[in-house]
Amino acid sequence: MEILGKLLGTEERVKIMRLFLLNAEMCFDAGDIMERSKVNKNSLRKEINLLLKIGFIKPKNFTKDIERKAGADIKITKKKVSGWQLSMDFPLILPVRNLLISSDPIKKEDIIARFKSAGKVKLLVLAGVFIQKEDSRVDILIVGDYLKRKAVENILRSIEAEVGKELSYALFDTQDFIYRLSVYDKFVRDILDFPHETILDKLTPA
Repeated sequence: MEILGKLLGTEERVKIMRLFLLNAEMCFDAGDIMERSKVNKNSLRKEINLLLKIGFIKPKNFTKDIERKAGADIKITKKKVSGWQLSMDFPLILPVRNLLISSDPIKKEDIIARFKSAGKVKLLVLAGVFIQKEDSRVDILIVGDYLKRKAVENILRSIEAEVGKELSYALFDTQDFIYRLSVYDKFVRDILDFPHETILDKLTPA
């Protein structure tokens, strides 16, 4: 991400561009982009204006689901908002997509380091968006002991901001995972029998 940030101007720009490229059919308003890309309001305004000027994105009005608390319940209402969408007419969309999507948005060592605060992680497997395989069952598999789900979710949100896409994941404690392996659980086999990258493995004897 650091190299791309220098090449394209800012890391914030890279995050926003990845968000649009990996969600080409979706529209985002300012709040969506700030939440998903973890950029501040001033940076957002600057980068959106630039991306509009070069024709990378286009203005788009769309209907958005808004969650509101109604007592103990959550009520969903629809609201028309103004935002932006990737412009498929952008002349350099393919080379830019190849550059941003084929490059690693986050170092593998950084991913491992972030998960250290989530518990005793024994296995980390990357698939899906990390290896450019959209049909993978999950983007990341996490196995370990004493795993704190809230911490895992917070780590995933921080990674999503750099990757540019909401991540699908599987979380298992070690015993459950080993059992599933022993009975050839289809979900687990669908992850491990298809393209993936293991970045941490403390389960397999050296």
